[in-house]
Amino acid sequence: MILVENLRYRRGNREILRGINMSFDKGEILALLGPNGAGKTTLAKHLNGLLKPTAGRVLVDGMDTKEHSVAELSRKVGYVFQRPERMFFTSKVFDEVAFGPAAIGMDEHEIERRVKWALSLVGLEGYEDRKPLSLSGGEMRRLAIACVLAMGTDYVVLDEPTSDLDGRGFNAVVELVRVLKDNGKGVLLITHDVELALEVADRAAVLFNGSLVFDGKPEALLDLDLSVYGLRETLGLKLLRGRSIGGFGRA
Repeated sequence: MILVENLRYRRGNREILRGINMSFDKGEILALLGPNGAGKTTLAKHLNGLLKPTAGRVLVDGMDTKEHSVAELSRKVGYVFQRPERMFFTSKVFDEVAFGPAAIGMDEHEIERRVKWALSLVGLEGYEDRKPLSLSGGEMRRLAIACVLAMGTDYVVLDEPTSDLDGRGFNAVVELVRVLKDNGKGVLLITHDVELALEVADRAAVLFNGSLVFDGKPEALLDLDLSVYGLRETLGLKLLRGRSIGGFGRA
């Protein structure tokens, strides 16, 4: 379990996170919603030690992030950035996925096994010799997730995973997130897309001005005036209000 207790984070004179209390576990999909500047990415970077709390603490399976390095925590929590192409620096998909396991000393047979497993899981089997930067936006996101999975992480943070994707790409991400859950991974979706939360999340949390203002079932979001928290009221959300919620991909 990842446990966040009274987390505060200050940068200079600005308090960015104000007493955050939340948790999520393996096998759970948590959507972290909020407008730009709400503190979503800042909070997520505390989960693998990229940032350290000014006050409070973050525990990852009992490991206090203040007491462990990013390298140690990255074996537990994998972070897929909003622009995954910035993560890539090798000339082949296979080498990109193999880099992390090799860096922590795995032998060649284990590396090959993990690379094949991770690429199969994200639907990129057969792409081993492709150039990472030749892939589509959705394929790059899947490759970035494969790089994280090959490290054996229990938790995956996806930062705005559907931004700039068309309907086909959106649906592919939704399916992949469900596959991650089915494989026992805890998934944190950082997003401003309420429809994504309704489609795939087990729980939703809303950050606004550095404070956690909602944590509950995704369908309960429809009872809120989302515009108060800087979230966009789409036509799809308006149609869903007052109805039972079923799955709805994007065409």
